[in-house]
Amino acid sequence: MADTTAALVHILLLDDHALFRESVARLLAAEPDFRVVAHCGTIHDALQVLRQTPIDLVLLDFDLGEHDGREFIRLAGAQGFAGRILVVTAGVDRAAVTDLIRAGVSGLFMKRDSAAALAKGIREVMAGRIWLDREQLLPALGSDAAPRPDDRRKPFTAREQQVLSGVFDGLANKEIATRLGVSESSVKATLQQLFSKTGVRTRNQLVRIVLEQYRDQI
Repeated sequence: MADTTAALVHILLLDDHALFRESVARLLAAEPDFRVVAHCGTIHDALQVLRQTPIDLVLLDFDLGEHDGREFIRLAGAQGFAGRILVVTAGVDRAAVTDLIRAGVSGLFMKRDSAAALAKGIREVMAGRIWLDREQLLPALGSDAAPRPDDRRKPFTAREQQVLSGVFDGLANKEIATRLGVSESSVKATLQQLFSKTGVRTRNQLVRIVLEQYRDQI
């Protein structure tokens, strides 16, 4: 029998509502490729788990009572956590969306969405994609902060803008290719052009740099 241990996603839940996190933990435990390592109600307890146990993904409630998810992200990063973070929220304001994207979260999941959508979102971010929808991006795109001036910035081509739109929609390369009617290799080549033009290496970094410096081109 093949060893499937390496395929498991080790998950930490951080939510200050016990009923919610226990319900989510039970739902995720039913997925064969997920392992809920721990679920915590405080930032302190979650940080302790990260120090003791390898975690692939933190499912992070944004509203943690006296604190919010940004505090956990800051402290987790300071102690060396390099895994992915999927923020769970009933809704966040413009500044919070922008802060979370800049902090490097892999996505935002709305509490009103289904358990099936959550499982899909986790798999998407573990595959290196971003779990955001246009409704969540609009506050960040409409931020009053002006793009950073940089005379060296090169404008995006029409194809780069099309591929970038697919990235913001959370599509895989194959899905972007189908949408545009081009080959998957063409999409990969365009993504590499975007990475080179913006000086990044990953999709998450691309989203952040576009929101910060190229907002006028999207």
